[in-house]
Amino acid sequence: MTTYNELADKQFEKLDLFSKAITRAHGKNHPEAFQVRELFETIAQKTEQAKPEKPNLDVEFDELRDVTDHYSIPNDVCETYAAVYEMFSQLDEAYTK
Repeated sequence: MTTYNELADKQFEKLDLFSKAITRAHGKNHPEAFQVRELFETIAQKTEQAKPEKPNLDVEFDELRDVTDHYSIPNDVCETYAAVYEMFSQLDEAYTK
């Protein structure tokens, strides 16, 4: 089983790039993309500061679930947007285990 920190190490570089991209591509129609980006930045910072321990991200993941409607991918978005939600869903699952 992959730990939260292992998964974060694998996904954060792509999440950084993709979460920036979705704000540009979809921010007009999906303002929640900006909240997702801000939450990613907080999660990344807290994860880095807590290493090698698991960070306390209960508040951030609660907000992320709320903002994304539990990672429900909108019908009118690109694969990059969908990938961001999928990666966050995987991180959330690893975090809560």
